[in-house]
Amino acid sequence: MPSFPFGLIRIWAFCLALSLVGNPALAATKKFGPFSFEESDPSVITLAGEIDLYSALNFRRALHASQKARLLVLDSVGGAVQMALLIADDVHERRLSTFIPKGKGCYSACAFIFMAGVERQVDGELGVHQISSESNDLVNAQLSISDIIDMLARFDTPAEVMTTMFKTPPSQMHVFSSEEIGRYKLNRKGAAAASNEPVSTTPAAGLEGAPPSTANSTAVPTPEPNSQQVAATNPSPIDPGQSHKLSAIEEFARKPTRIAVYTGLDLFGDDLASKRTVDVVECASTCLQMNGTCKAFTFNANPKIVRGPNCFLKANEGRADGNSVAISGKFLASADPDPTPFSMGTIDPKKALFEDVDLPGGDLGVRASITNATPLQCRLACIDNDRCVAFTYIKKKRECWMKGAVGTPLFKSGMISGVKSFQTFAPAKVVGLE
Repeated sequence: MPSFPFGLIRIWAFCLALSLVGNPALAATKKFGPFSFEESDPSVITLAGEIDLYSALNFRRALHASQKARLLVLDSVGGAVQMALLIADDVHERRLSTFIPKGKGCYSACAFIFMAGVERQVDGELGVHQISSESNDLVNAQLSISDIIDMLARFDTPAEVMTTMFKTPPSQMHVFSSEEIGRYKLNRKGAAAASNEPVSTTPAAGLEGAPPSTANSTAVPTPEPNSQQVAATNPSPIDPGQSHKLSAIEEFARKPTRIAVYTGLDLFGDDLASKRTVDVVECASTCLQMNGTCKAFTFNANPKIVRGPNCFLKANEGRADGNSVAISGKFLASADPDPTPFSMGTIDPKKALFEDVDLPGGDLGVRASITNATPLQCRLACIDNDRCVAFTYIKKKRECWMKGAVGTPLFKSGMISGVKSFQTFAPAKVVGLE
């Protein structure tokens, strides 16, 4: 019977369990032709697909079903010009914002809809060209162009955009560069915030001006009290903070769409809160429910830790640290690329720390030693020193001696030694939340 790595089994169990929890991001989708929205968030309507002769009616149906719509997310190759103009008119009248996410595109007739946004932002591609028709009816073609010019003028479309559109043959597509997007002011900010639209209320990331936490989520306990032990007796609450206004685009862009899950990686520090959870799924769900304030988490999977917090919720990713009993997750928004593997030196507090062991010799020198230190500070100092391959900590003297070479281990009471290794970390799984 084949064996599987324990960490990989935990990750697959995590992915399966996460798909079964009552996650708001996994709610039902309502569809109206190429338009859709999640029942859990009716403020965001998505256009995904071609604009056909029924699209204007389908958009009206979507608006009727989603009375709280604030944002239209665009991913379309274009299509019927007159239908796109009708949709654009509704976008303008309803004062919706328009957004093209990274990796998506809005081309041809879809561009009319984008320009109608009270707020608009291009992270992906916006492409324009001349209209085309199989008919040789010049009068109707001129009327269509007149409708386009009139509509785009209502949306305060820069003249350069219309000039580019009418100069580009229908067989080609002009995709605006980042430089053109800035020069033509295609992105429009702040209009929605100044309107009478509803605004969201989200928790602030921790106490303003407070220093980041330096608690190690999963470090081996040492005799002196540390912040994790303090948290066990006085768990940190999830502070709602102060409310602040977000535009529809900002609110959408900060929402997580995936979780990159790592085994053996501790995201050290930057704790918003810590709590006791049944498993890593509950830990991840708690982070997800904090309305974008929680960016990452670390779960201590050590079964021997039966009291105190084991779920650490992060305002940021914090410092990466190797720890074999840790399972960590980073939440990624739609604009974030999938993370790539990275390598670093680690001294695993579960596997690479040795009590009552001395590593004689190989000292980097007095300048590299640290006095009045803790075992945690000693371990991290060695990790951060490129010349350090190991350390020995003397408990009684609170001294940390960093080593450039690993000597023959000797038993010596009151010593803690650690040996550095280099590890490569890559997500064991990127879990989609949509």
